[in-house]
Amino acid sequence: MDANSAVPNAMEPIPFRIETIKQELPDCFTLTLISPSESIETIDAINNNNNNNNNDTGAANFAPGQFNMLYVFGHGEVPISMSGDPVHSQKLVHTIRNVGSVTAALQKLKLGDTVGVRGPFGSTWPMKALKDQDVLLIAGGLGLAPLRPVLYRLLSNPDQCRSLSLLYGTRTPETILFAEELTQWAKKIDVRLTVDAAGPGWLGHVGVVTDLLQGRDILPASTTALVCGPEIMMRFCAQALINQGLSPSQIYLAMERNMQCAIGLCGRCQYGPYFLCKDGPVFSFNQLEHLLKVREV
Repeated sequence: MDANSAVPNAMEPIPFRIETIKQELPDCFTLTLISPSESIETIDAINNNNNNNNNDTGAANFAPGQFNMLYVFGHGEVPISMSGDPVHSQKLVHTIRNVGSVTAALQKLKLGDTVGVRGPFGSTWPMKALKDQDVLLIAGGLGLAPLRPVLYRLLSNPDQCRSLSLLYGTRTPETILFAEELTQWAKKIDVRLTVDAAGPGWLGHVGVVTDLLQGRDILPASTTALVCGPEIMMRFCAQALINQGLSPSQIYLAMERNMQCAIGLCGRCQYGPYFLCKDGPVFSFNQLEHLLKVREV
């Protein structure tokens, strides 16, 4: 295979094979994708394609926070964040919620089936800025998936930050994502969970995720917060952090919008002056603060 000609542009998907499927929740599953031939030529083709589009990573060399466009032949494609360990770059891991026709088609695929991949695209979590910081990760629902690569990276490199904490909120105990990993992470870092509603068997906290910030000893000068979840949750979390002394530039959010091209041409993901596919999805809060106050029609 000619690696320079295998992918003529960023709009052509590369076929990857489904190696594993894990059902996380009834409507949520994780796919692990590998090159059909596991050939270096295929991986090089993707990397060359992205380098030609001013992207310094390839699908086999992604950075935490980035996403791929996953294409189901005959159905279309959707943007899905990376949720795997960046160290194991030969495997593409995506955690997906079944919320539409394309994601429903993805959930019906079997081991060995083929998925088209374009990417990776987008901005990244500010990993270099986390050096010597108290890193606070705040996730809501499926928002834990785009933060999981950050956890992998920092847990394997504990000297990269001063401390690491995770605050995670979801609807019910039954919708807790990565429950087994959360138990393991809690042995190494400060992990706090909350649910919106719970039955008599739940002994943990009940309430919104911002409740977990109350009474927390935060040193604003040395804290960086990464937040991912529903937009309204991120807005309230950012305001709660600012109330505790953080500046908007110390808070990072991951935004979601309907993306079609992923390279800033179609305009479907425009958000004020930004195209979320190429200017985002990760932004500092000072970039978005004024936009998040605008009511949508």
